[in-house]
Amino acid sequence: MKKAVLSALGVLSLLVAPHLMAEEVKLLNVSYDPTRELYQEYNQYFSQYWQQQHGDTVKVNQSHGGSGKQARSVIEGLNADIITLALAQDINKVAQQGLVAADWESKLPNHASPFTSTIVFLVRKDNPKQIKDWDDLIRPDVEVVTANPKTSGGARWNYMAAWGYALHKTGNEQGARDFVSRLYRNVKVLDSGARASTTSFVERDLGDVLIAWENEAYLVLNELGKDRFELIVPSESILAEPPVAVVDKIAKKHGTEAVAKAYVEQLYSDDAQRIAAKHYYRPGNPEIAKEFASQFAPVKLFTIRDLEGNWDSAQQKHFANGGIFDQLYQPGL
Repeated sequence: MKKAVLSALGVLSLLVAPHLMAEEVKLLNVSYDPTRELYQEYNQYFSQYWQQQHGDTVKVNQSHGGSGKQARSVIEGLNADIITLALAQDINKVAQQGLVAADWESKLPNHASPFTSTIVFLVRKDNPKQIKDWDDLIRPDVEVVTANPKTSGGARWNYMAAWGYALHKTGNEQGARDFVSRLYRNVKVLDSGARASTTSFVERDLGDVLIAWENEAYLVLNELGKDRFELIVPSESILAEPPVAVVDKIAKKHGTEAVAKAYVEQLYSDDAQRIAAKHYYRPGNPEIAKEFASQFAPVKLFTIRDLEGNWDSAQQKHFANGGIFDQLYQPGL
Protein backbone atom coordinates (compact mmCIF):
# COMPACT_ATOMS: atom_id res chain seq x y z
CA MET A 1 0.00 0.00 0.00
CA LYS A 2 2.78 2.39 0.96
CA LYS A 3 4.63 1.67 -2.31
CA ALA A 4 1.47 2.29 -4.31
CA VAL A 5 0.93 5.68 -2.64
CA LEU A 6 4.55 6.66 -3.23
CA SER A 7 4.30 5.56 -6.85
CA ALA A 8 1.14 7.60 -7.35
CA LEU A 9 2.77 10.62 -5.76
CA GLY A 10 5.73 10.19 -8.08
CA VAL A 11 3.50 10.18 -11.14
CA LEU A 12 1.64 13.21 -9.81
CA SER A 13 4.90 15.07 -9.25
CA LEU A 14 5.92 14.43 -12.85
CA LEU A 15 2.61 15.85 -14.03
CA VAL A 16 2.76 18.89 -11.78
CA ALA A 17 6.49 19.59 -11.97
CA PRO A 18 6.52 21.46 -15.29
CA HIS A 19 3.91 23.88 -14.01
CA LEU A 20 5.68 24.30 -10.70
CA MET A 21 8.95 24.93 -12.51
CA ALA A 22 7.40 27.47 -14.90
CA GLU A 23 8.32 31.02 -13.99
CA GLU A 24 7.95 34.55 -15.26
CA VAL A 25 10.89 35.81 -17.26
CA LYS A 26 11.32 39.58 -17.40
CA LEU A 27 12.93 41.40 -20.31
CA LEU A 28 13.58 45.09 -20.86
CA ASN A 29 13.41 46.30 -24.45
CA VAL A 30 14.99 49.74 -24.77
CA SER A 31 13.66 51.26 -27.96
CA TYR A 32 13.20 54.55 -29.77
CA ASP A 33 10.16 56.79 -29.89
CA PRO A 34 7.74 55.62 -32.61
CA THR A 35 7.80 51.89 -31.77
CA ARG A 36 5.57 51.95 -28.68
CA GLU A 37 2.47 50.58 -30.34
CA LEU A 38 4.37 48.05 -32.46
CA TYR A 39 6.16 46.46 -29.51
CA GLN A 40 3.10 46.48 -27.30
CA GLU A 41 1.47 44.10 -29.77
CA TYR A 42 4.63 42.15 -30.54
CA ASN A 43 5.32 41.60 -26.84
CA GLN A 44 1.94 39.93 -26.41
CA TYR A 45 2.62 37.73 -29.44
CA PHE A 46 6.10 36.77 -28.22
CA SER A 47 4.90 36.00 -24.69
CA GLN A 48 2.33 33.56 -26.09
CA TYR A 49 4.91 32.04 -28.44
CA TRP A 50 7.46 31.50 -25.65
CA GLN A 51 4.92 30.05 -23.25
CA GLN A 52 3.72 27.56 -25.87
CA GLN A 53 7.30 26.54 -26.63
CA HIS A 54 8.79 26.52 -23.12
CA GLY A 55 6.05 26.87 -20.51
CA ASP A 56 7.46 30.02 -18.93
CA THR A 57 5.65 33.34 -19.17
CA VAL A 58 7.54 36.37 -20.41
CA LYS A 59 6.86 39.94 -19.36
CA VAL A 60 8.52 42.50 -21.60
CA ASN A 61 8.93 45.98 -20.19
CA GLN A 62 9.50 48.85 -22.61
CA SER A 63 11.51 52.05 -22.51
CA HIS A 64 11.17 54.69 -25.22
CA GLY A 65 12.87 57.96 -26.10
CA GLY A 66 15.18 59.50 -28.66
CA SER A 67 17.40 56.74 -30.04
CA GLY A 68 20.71 58.43 -29.23
CA LYS A 69 19.50 59.24 -25.74
CA GLN A 70 18.37 55.63 -25.24
CA ALA A 71 21.78 54.33 -26.28
CA ARG A 72 23.46 56.60 -23.75
CA SER A 73 21.06 55.41 -21.04
CA VAL A 74 22.09 51.79 -21.64
CA ILE A 75 25.76 52.76 -21.59
CA GLU A 76 25.18 54.62 -18.32
CA GLY A 77 23.51 51.66 -16.63
CA LEU A 78 19.96 51.09 -17.88
CA ASN A 79 19.71 47.28 -17.71
CA ALA A 80 18.36 46.48 -21.18
CA ASP A 81 18.23 42.87 -22.29
CA ILE A 82 17.41 43.99 -25.83
CA ILE A 83 17.90 47.22 -27.76
CA THR A 84 15.75 48.05 -30.76
CA LEU A 85 17.03 51.44 -31.84
CA ALA A 86 16.57 53.73 -34.82
CA LEU A 87 19.93 53.23 -36.48
CA ALA A 88 23.04 51.09 -36.39
CA GLN A 89 25.32 53.81 -35.04
CA ASP A 90 23.41 53.91 -31.75
CA ILE A 91 23.87 50.16 -31.25
CA ASN A 92 27.51 50.51 -32.27
CA LYS A 93 28.01 52.97 -29.41
CA VAL A 94 26.68 50.37 -26.96
CA ALA A 95 28.85 47.67 -28.57
CA GLN A 96 31.94 49.86 -28.14
CA GLN A 97 31.36 49.66 -24.40
CA GLY A 98 31.47 45.85 -24.50
CA LEU A 99 27.76 45.44 -23.76
CA VAL A 100 26.79 44.14 -27.21
CA ALA A 101 28.79 41.70 -29.36
CA ALA A 102 31.01 43.47 -31.88
CA ASP A 103 29.54 41.41 -34.72
CA TRP A 104 25.91 42.07 -33.70
CA GLU A 105 24.93 43.34 -37.16
CA SER A 106 25.82 40.04 -38.84
CA LYS A 107 23.95 37.85 -36.34
CA LEU A 108 20.57 38.51 -37.98
CA PRO A 109 19.40 38.98 -41.59
CA ASN A 110 19.21 42.33 -43.38
CA HIS A 111 21.84 44.05 -41.26
CA ALA A 112 19.85 43.03 -38.16
CA SER A 113 16.86 45.10 -39.35
CA PRO A 114 13.74 42.90 -39.41
CA PHE A 115 11.67 45.65 -41.03
CA THR A 116 12.30 49.05 -42.61
CA SER A 117 10.65 52.43 -42.99
CA THR A 118 11.30 55.66 -44.85
CA ILE A 119 10.94 59.39 -44.31
CA VAL A 120 7.80 61.24 -45.44
CA PHE A 121 6.00 64.53 -44.77
CA LEU A 122 2.86 65.17 -42.79
CA VAL A 123 0.93 68.33 -43.62
CA ARG A 124 -2.33 69.84 -42.51
CA LYS A 125 -5.60 69.06 -44.30
CA ASP A 126 -5.80 70.39 -47.87
CA ASN A 127 -2.05 71.06 -47.74
CA PRO A 128 -2.39 74.88 -47.46
CA LYS A 129 1.27 75.50 -48.35
CA GLN A 130 1.12 73.02 -51.27
CA ILE A 131 4.12 71.04 -50.07
CA LYS A 132 4.95 68.28 -52.56
CA ASP A 133 8.67 67.55 -52.29
CA TRP A 134 11.89 68.40 -50.48
CA ASP A 135 12.32 71.65 -52.45
CA ASP A 136 9.22 73.08 -50.79
CA LEU A 137 10.82 72.70 -47.35
CA ILE A 138 13.40 75.40 -48.08
CA ARG A 139 10.86 78.02 -49.13
CA PRO A 140 10.93 81.04 -46.78
CA ASP A 141 7.17 80.77 -46.11
CA VAL A 142 7.35 77.16 -44.81
CA GLU A 143 7.98 76.25 -41.16
CA VAL A 144 9.40 72.75 -40.64
CA VAL A 145 9.07 70.49 -37.62
CA THR A 146 11.74 67.83 -37.01
CA ALA A 147 13.68 66.47 -34.05
CA ASN A 148 17.28 67.08 -33.01
CA PRO A 149 19.73 64.74 -34.78
CA LYS A 150 22.02 65.01 -31.78
CA THR A 151 19.53 63.07 -29.65
CA SER A 152 17.12 61.40 -32.08
CA GLY A 153 17.91 58.58 -34.47
CA GLY A 154 14.79 59.38 -36.46
CA ALA A 155 16.02 62.95 -36.85
CA ARG A 156 19.31 61.66 -38.26
CA TRP A 157 17.33 59.70 -40.84
CA ASN A 158 15.39 62.92 -41.62
CA TYR A 159 18.63 64.84 -42.08
CA MET A 160 20.27 62.16 -44.22
CA ALA A 161 17.13 61.88 -46.39
CA ALA A 162 17.29 65.62 -47.09
CA TRP A 163 21.07 65.45 -47.61
CA GLY A 164 20.76 62.57 -50.09
CA TYR A 165 18.02 64.31 -52.05
CA ALA A 166 20.03 67.53 -52.25
CA LEU A 167 23.22 65.68 -53.17
CA HIS A 168 21.47 63.94 -56.06
CA LYS A 169 19.73 67.16 -57.16
CA THR A 170 22.75 69.46 -57.07
CA GLY A 171 25.43 66.89 -57.88
CA ASN A 172 27.89 68.13 -55.29
CA GLU A 173 28.41 68.40 -51.53
CA GLN A 174 28.39 72.18 -51.45
CA GLY A 175 24.96 72.15 -53.03
CA ALA A 176 23.80 69.68 -50.38
CA ARG A 177 25.23 71.88 -47.63
CA ASP A 178 23.41 74.94 -48.95
CA PHE A 179 20.13 73.03 -49.26
CA VAL A 180 20.24 71.49 -45.78
CA SER A 181 21.28 74.80 -44.25
CA ARG A 182 18.24 76.50 -45.76
CA LEU A 183 15.97 73.67 -44.59
CA TYR A 184 17.12 73.88 -40.97
CA ARG A 185 16.78 77.65 -41.09
CA ASN A 186 13.04 76.91 -41.36
CA VAL A 187 13.08 74.69 -38.24
CA LYS A 188 12.11 76.79 -35.23
CA VAL A 189 12.35 74.15 -32.48
CA LEU A 190 14.33 70.89 -32.38
CA ASP A 191 12.57 68.42 -30.09
CA SER A 192 14.60 65.65 -28.45
CA GLY A 193 12.79 62.75 -30.13
CA ALA A 194 10.54 61.83 -33.05
CA ARG A 195 7.42 61.40 -30.91
CA ALA A 196 7.98 64.80 -29.29
CA SER A 197 8.14 66.38 -32.75
CA THR A 198 4.88 64.70 -33.68
CA THR A 199 3.33 66.14 -30.52
CA SER A 200 4.60 69.62 -31.41
CA PHE A 201 3.06 69.42 -34.88
CA VAL A 202 -0.18 67.64 -34.01
CA GLU A 203 -1.09 68.90 -30.53
CA ARG A 204 0.72 72.23 -30.33
CA ASP A 205 -0.07 73.15 -33.96
CA LEU A 206 3.50 74.18 -34.65
CA GLY A 207 4.78 74.35 -38.21
CA ASP A 208 3.48 73.67 -41.69
CA VAL A 209 5.10 70.29 -42.25
CA LEU A 210 6.41 67.48 -40.08
CA ILE A 211 9.32 65.38 -41.37
CA ALA A 212 8.47 61.97 -39.97
CA TRP A 213 8.89 58.23 -40.01
CA GLU A 214 6.38 56.78 -42.46
CA ASN A 215 4.81 54.62 -39.74
CA GLU A 216 4.48 57.62 -37.42
CA ALA A 217 2.70 59.63 -40.10
CA TYR A 218 0.23 56.80 -40.73
CA LEU A 219 -0.36 56.51 -36.98
CA VAL A 220 -1.38 60.17 -36.85
CA LEU A 221 -3.74 59.72 -39.80
CA ASN A 222 -5.36 56.66 -38.28
CA GLU A 223 -5.72 58.02 -34.75
CA LEU A 224 -6.51 61.67 -35.44
CA GLY A 225 -8.15 61.43 -38.83
CA LYS A 226 -7.54 62.23 -42.47
CA ASP A 227 -9.85 65.19 -42.01
CA ARG A 228 -7.01 66.95 -40.16
CA PHE A 229 -3.80 65.82 -41.86
CA GLU A 230 -2.40 64.48 -45.12
CA LEU A 231 0.63 62.31 -45.82
CA ILE A 232 2.98 63.44 -48.59
CA VAL A 233 5.50 61.01 -50.05
CA PRO A 234 8.49 62.85 -51.58
CA SER A 235 9.96 61.87 -54.94
CA GLU A 236 13.02 60.40 -53.25
CA SER A 237 13.83 59.36 -49.69
CA ILE A 238 16.07 57.13 -47.61
CA LEU A 239 15.59 53.49 -46.69
CA ALA A 240 15.44 53.69 -42.89
CA GLU A 241 16.72 50.46 -41.32
CA PRO A 242 16.03 50.31 -37.56
CA PRO A 243 18.17 47.45 -36.16
CA VAL A 244 17.81 45.14 -33.15
CA ALA A 245 20.32 43.41 -30.90
CA VAL A 246 20.69 41.47 -27.66
CA VAL A 247 22.59 43.33 -24.95
CA ASP A 248 24.73 40.26 -24.33
CA LYS A 249 26.50 41.34 -21.16
CA ILE A 250 23.30 42.35 -19.37
CA ALA A 251 21.25 39.39 -20.65
CA LYS A 252 23.97 37.05 -19.39
CA LYS A 253 23.87 38.72 -15.99
CA HIS A 254 20.07 38.38 -15.90
CA GLY A 255 20.11 34.81 -17.19
CA THR A 256 17.86 35.86 -20.08
CA GLU A 257 20.21 35.16 -23.01
CA ALA A 258 18.07 32.45 -24.62
CA VAL A 259 14.82 34.42 -24.29
CA ALA A 260 16.38 37.66 -25.52
CA LYS A 261 17.92 35.87 -28.52
CA ALA A 262 14.55 34.33 -29.38
CA TYR A 263 12.87 37.73 -29.00
CA VAL A 264 14.96 39.36 -31.73
CA GLU A 265 14.94 36.27 -33.96
CA GLN A 266 11.17 35.95 -33.78
CA LEU A 267 10.81 39.45 -35.22
CA TYR A 268 11.58 37.80 -38.58
CA SER A 269 8.72 35.30 -38.29
CA ASP A 270 5.74 35.65 -40.63
CA ASP A 271 3.43 36.58 -37.76
CA ALA A 272 5.76 39.29 -36.47
CA GLN A 273 6.30 40.64 -39.97
CA ARG A 274 2.54 41.03 -40.34
CA ILE A 275 2.40 42.82 -36.98
CA ALA A 276 5.10 45.20 -38.23
CA ALA A 277 3.14 45.87 -41.42
CA LYS A 278 -0.01 46.47 -39.39
CA HIS A 279 1.89 49.29 -37.69
CA TYR A 280 3.09 50.59 -41.06
CA TYR A 281 6.65 49.32 -41.00
CA ARG A 282 7.74 47.77 -44.30
CA PRO A 283 8.27 44.01 -43.84
CA GLY A 284 11.75 42.66 -44.52
CA ASN A 285 10.30 39.36 -45.73
CA PRO A 286 9.59 39.85 -49.48
CA GLU A 287 6.58 37.52 -49.42
CA ILE A 288 4.94 39.35 -46.52
CA ALA A 289 5.83 42.66 -48.17
CA LYS A 290 3.83 41.57 -51.24
CA GLU A 291 0.77 41.05 -49.04
CA PHE A 292 0.93 44.69 -47.94
CA ALA A 293 2.26 46.26 -51.15
CA SER A 294 -0.87 48.38 -51.69
CA GLN A 295 -0.45 49.88 -48.22
CA PHE A 296 2.77 51.72 -49.06
CA ALA A 297 3.25 54.38 -51.71
CA PRO A 298 6.10 53.75 -54.17
CA VAL A 299 9.15 55.91 -53.59
CA LYS A 300 12.68 55.94 -54.95
CA LEU A 301 14.91 54.89 -52.05
CA PHE A 302 18.62 55.24 -51.37
CA THR A 303 20.54 53.84 -48.40
CA ILE A 304 23.00 55.20 -45.88
CA ARG A 305 25.59 52.95 -47.55
CA ASP A 306 24.96 54.76 -50.83
CA LEU A 307 25.66 58.10 -49.18
CA GLU A 308 28.45 57.51 -46.65
CA GLY A 309 29.35 53.81 -46.67
CA ASN A 310 28.03 53.14 -43.15
CA TRP A 311 26.60 54.89 -40.10
CA ASP A 312 29.96 55.23 -38.36
CA SER A 313 31.21 57.38 -41.23
CA ALA A 314 27.95 59.34 -41.39
CA GLN A 315 28.03 59.97 -37.65
CA GLN A 316 31.59 61.27 -37.69
CA LYS A 317 31.08 63.47 -40.73
CA HIS A 318 27.66 64.91 -40.00
CA PHE A 319 26.74 64.62 -36.32
CA ALA A 320 29.93 64.58 -34.24
CA ASN A 321 30.77 67.80 -32.41
CA GLY A 322 31.87 70.29 -35.03
CA GLY A 323 30.45 68.14 -37.85
CA ILE A 324 28.43 69.36 -40.81
CA PHE A 325 25.19 69.63 -38.83
CA ASP A 326 26.84 71.89 -36.24
CA GLN A 327 28.30 73.97 -39.03
CA LEU A 328 24.98 74.38 -40.81
CA TYR A 329 22.45 74.72 -38.00
CA GLN A 330 22.46 78.24 -36.63
CA PRO A 331 19.41 78.66 -34.36
CA GLY A 332 17.98 82.13 -34.14
CA LEU A 333 19.35 83.30 -37.47
